Amino acid sequence: MNRRFTIIILLSLSTLAALGLRFAHARPEYTADRLLLLVPDGADFSDPKVTAWVDAGNEEGFHIVPVHDSDFLRPVFSKSRCAGLIVPDSIHKQASDLVVSSLKKFVAQGGNLMLVYDAATLTAEGRYPAGSSRLSDVAGVQYALYDNLRGKVTQWSRLKTTNQLIEHFDVPPGKYYPFQASSNQAFEASSPGHQFDVQLRRYKFGDLEYPSFVTKGNYSGRELFHSDAGVVAGTHSYGQGIVLFVNLPLGYLKTQTDALPLHMFLKYFAAETLSLPYLAPVPDGVGGLVLNWHIDSNAALEPLQELESWSLLQQGPYSVHITAGPDAVNIGDKLGVDVEHNPIIASLIQEYIKRGYTIGSHGGWIHNYFAAHIETDSPEYMQQFLMLNKTALEHVSGEPVVEYSAPNGDQPLWVTHWLEAHGFIGYYFTGDSGMGPTQVYRDGQRSGQKIWAFPILHLDRAAAFEEFPVEGYSDTEVEDWLDSITNFVSQHSVIRLVYFHPPGIIRYRPVVDQWMAQTAQLKAAGKFRWYTMTEIARFLNSRKSVHWRMFRTNQTIIIDAEHPESLHHFTWCLPADKFAQPQLTKGEGAIFQAGNRWMVVAGDVKNLEISARVIP
Repeated sequence: MNRRFTIIILLSLSTLAALGLRFAHARPEYTADRLLLLVPDGADFSDPKVTAWVDAGNEEGFHIVPVHDSDFLRPVFSKSRCAGLIVPDSIHKQASDLVVSSLKKFVAQGGNLMLVYDAATLTAEGRYPAGSSRLSDVAGVQYALYDNLRGKVTQWSRLKTTNQLIEHFDVPPGKYYPFQASSNQAFEASSPGHQFDVQLRRYKFGDLEYPSFVTKGNYSGRELFHSDAGVVAGTHSYGQGIVLFVNLPLGYLKTQTDALPLHMFLKYFAAETLSLPYLAPVPDGVGGLVLNWHIDSNAALEPLQELESWSLLQQGPYSVHITAGPDAVNIGDKLGVDVEHNPIIASLIQEYIKRGYTIGSHGGWIHNYFAAHIETDSPEYMQQFLMLNKTALEHVSGEPVVEYSAPNGDQPLWVTHWLEAHGFIGYYFTGDSGMGPTQVYRDGQRSGQKIWAFPILHLDRAAAFEEFPVEGYSDTEVEDWLDSITNFVSQHSVIRLVYFHPPGIIRYRPVVDQWMAQTAQLKAAGKFRWYTMTEIARFLNSRKSVHWRMFRTNQTIIIDAEHPESLHHFTWCLPADKFAQPQLTKGEGAIFQAGNRWMVVAGDVKNLEISARVIP
């Protein structure tokens, strides 16, 4: 009896094992597009140094999943469990020899790696290893040369690249400078002696320097960015795999209101290097601009009336932000627009609402006074001015005010918290410049849950129209910049913000007319839209509820998506040189090609399934 029972058990286990093996092969694993973020054992996945990367992945439309070292080291781990691996800066400085050797093995056997700055530069004991980083051969260049350089192991320098290379990053013209008016450049690999003639720049100051490890020796791959310290970023092959080495503290910079470097290199790794499909950050896959007007005193009233005859007013919608009180510089000066008692501005507000514009709040009641006191006076005192402004605008417009812009760009963290607590969902932001809408990290922490920052675009040192002549930019260069940023958002399918004050734009009517002709033509072709902060912030908050997965079987990928309310307007982008024309196997939508991408736009359905054949 016991022997018979044992035989039955063994046969049953054998059958279950066979069925399990069969089902394991039949059941697709939703891991084909995952980017694993390697963090040390003991690291909390809720640590902002981790969530900054996960949030960046979500905003760019990719899946980033944190994983501990011990999981990565398990024998069952293989490159097939993910599309790529990221070893981030700051949180993963220390690494054991076993982790380092496993990383080398992972890439040599065909894994794809994004290696960032100081990741694994220290031993498990917290010391620099002899010579250079243990991952120098993986990176393609020697770095972390502590033995030789000691306190000069890193260096602050300007980042340089070429117009040809920058086209493949989501960096708008003006944030890099100089820029070429034409954006149709072929991708060219940099070569020894190639001139790196384009620099990343910052608003107001121009010069922008970043810390990088000093590198030594010739780089063995395609150099993407360079500085006086040496190689800043590049890709090369290691064994059967590909490595993107980024010699910048990307995670740290994102937590200090400079998120563009992290986002641009993450997008490059996922979309350009790995050719991963992604969820677009814009409705219907159509890029566009937010044009943010700042009305801060009664000096704007005459220019506003003059604008009524411009071609600018034939388009939109725009985000119009107003300082609403009767004063502008000091209490009692009567230089404000006084929205509740001035029929001119009240009438304009009603007209803007009819045109679909959104009325927002520009600071607190008295523009210059508010800006001068926001950093020195108590939040409890300053909050009254924010509330006065919001209440007055809602009284005149008859609509909730949910957008904000800070006078002089000065927005302490407490203001962001106040805004979110009072229903605001979007604000203009001078930090993170050059980026699209983002949920900001400040002082190492994320500053909101449902409120979105809209960083400014700038032309090198200037952003608002009145700043262009002061900084010495000619009308021709301003026209070229407007043309280039419009082409940029259209071609990259992204959102960016431009702002102005009505008195400052008046001298640029011919330039603006030319710009409006361009935007009208692109809009008619379905390649450009004007957006408001409110529209995009609501779209992005709803986008958080899109649950989608991707798996691959043989030479086909399947994307399965769902939303509790509707997937309408959400769009997946697939590289056309890697995938044949996608098909919808569940749900409804539209499929078209835009440049080098397939765009799959969901219809008004809760579930969608996309199938696409991989091109060998």
